[in-house]
Amino acid sequence: MKKSLICLLLFFSISVASAQSKLEQDRNAIRALVGYYKVTFNYAETFSPDTAYKFHPRYHSWGYEWATIVEDSPKKISIQHLLVVGDSTVIKHWREDWVYEQPYLLQYDKDNTWKKVTLKPDDVKGRWVQKVYQVDDSPRYESIGTWVHVDGRHEWQSKTDSPLPRREFTKRNDYNVLNRGNRIYLTPQGWMFEQDNNKVVRSADGDKVIAQEKGYEEFTKVDEAKFAYAKKWWASQQAYWADVRKAWDAIYEKNPAIKLAGKKDGKLLYELLFDLAEKSEKEKWSPDKNKAETIKVISNYINAS
Repeated sequence: MKKSLICLLLFFSISVASAQSKLEQDRNAIRALVGYYKVTFNYAETFSPDTAYKFHPRYHSWGYEWATIVEDSPKKISIQHLLVVGDSTVIKHWREDWVYEQPYLLQYDKDNTWKKVTLKPDDVKGRWVQKVYQVDDSPRYESIGTWVHVDGRHEWQSKTDSPLPRREFTKRNDYNVLNRGNRIYLTPQGWMFEQDNNKVVRSADGDKVIAQEKGYEEFTKVDEAKFAYAKKWWASQQAYWADVRKAWDAIYEKNPAIKLAGKKDGKLLYELLFDLAEKSEKEKWSPDKNKAETIKVISNYINAS
């Protein structure tokens, strides 16, 4: 009996140590996404079930991007991306939050509507949710997957729905949902965001795929010196945007579904929040005022229930 108890305790200790080791591997892989990069964007439509479909031109672009950690706790890592244009222009770009064993997803439906869905415990265990946000910290998409570390490879993959990508949402109206196959993996030069996407028409009759697409976003590390102005700019902005995140968190917590409007009085949400950022810096607003003013603006753009 004593021997069996000792064996059981030993097995439990090994299991706990192994789980901790895997969690730390995951965290190290996520933290490896941080850095100073040249990013290349390459997308091409590859197949359509409709023989009459006319494939759209391939998309190629590139830019410089700094990814920096804005929150780091044992089970959550938040990374802000900042786009650098020239020597003196910085654009607050997308954000990604990585949350370990989150029991729900904010799932995209269609027509700028997201709904909170509860996940089964078995579907959550040992897995990370990647939560991707737009430039104004409004939702874009969330998906769940397992980080895998084998044979020197470190990768994570998932499948989820999202609105149209930024490269197409002002140019196309022939589909309304991007069903994303996401794969992130580390490379010797940085990391790769590989995608296998379906362009979907979602209606009351169900989903219809009009085309498939292959995408590669390659993040290649570059000299940190190019980002000196970006560092200075972000130092003056990051407190305000931390308060904006808190405002959004309060909204997400209260509402199981969110529908985001387009323009109001000729202005998009991100334009107003960027204007508030400048005003906050100039007038030295307190965190409470930042949050209150932000909630006031956001509330005008959502129908929450």
